[in-house]
Amino acid sequence: MIIFDFISQEEIDDLPSDDSELAFTTFVRIAQGRLRDRTNELSGGQEGDWHQIEEARYGFMNVVVAAAKKFEIEPFVTLEVPRLENFNQEIHRQFKHDLDHYLTQLLLNNSGGGKKGSVFVSIETKESIRTYIHHLKATIDKSDIDESKKERLMRKLSEFEAELEKKRLSLVAVAMFSITFLSAPGGISATYEQIVPIATRVLRAVEEAKVADEENSRLPVQEVPKAITGPRAIVGKRNIRAKSGQRETFSQDLDDEIPF
Repeated sequence: MIIFDFISQEEIDDLPSDDSELAFTTFVRIAQGRLRDRTNELSGGQEGDWHQIEEARYGFMNVVVAAAKKFEIEPFVTLEVPRLENFNQEIHRQFKHDLDHYLTQLLLNNSGGGKKGSVFVSIETKESIRTYIHHLKATIDKSDIDESKKERLMRKLSEFEAELEKKRLSLVAVAMFSITFLSAPGGISATYEQIVPIATRVLRAVEEAKVADEENSRLPVQEVPKAITGPRAIVGKRNIRAKSGQRETFSQDLDDEIPF
């Protein structure tokens, strides 16, 4: 499996650009889902299925490590992917469990700092925004936009509605809403002219909520974030070997924290 088997170009474009840790965790969540779907497809016991499963798992490790290097996520940024001939089920299982260990810390570390990237929206404002979204859906539904694009716009609206149900509305979700609906959807000017005023009202309501939120909130005490640690304590340096008799599959030990 290659990169676009794990995540589409559209999903890559939708990754948050201002939060590398959130972008990485989102990337991994999507890629894990695609890996799970692929391995489920290949679990029928057919000849050659196991080989394809191993290929899929290797591809998953390959793209996740590459993404970590792009987003500069330690300790994976210093990890080298083993050669395919040295890859095996034990390496995959260890990588998956260690990845889950780090993702848990990343997600919990970010959970307390969500206010800086989100806005509190009152019940009344949420109701107004839902009304605007209802009108957007009706406008899109009656338009002559291509069915595939229409489906995409409807999906984006549903995703934004889901974000609206949360305690605080993500500003990344607001930004994606703006990008989606303030560019000419479907390239049709008539539809664009109908959609823009409604979408603008949504953004104006969010902006008013943001102003109120900032006025009513106090600046939080800045704390030094806790370091991300490995799942095992390691004494001294040592490299990992896939199996006895094989050459080293990783050239570094993740800053002396964790072997894979």
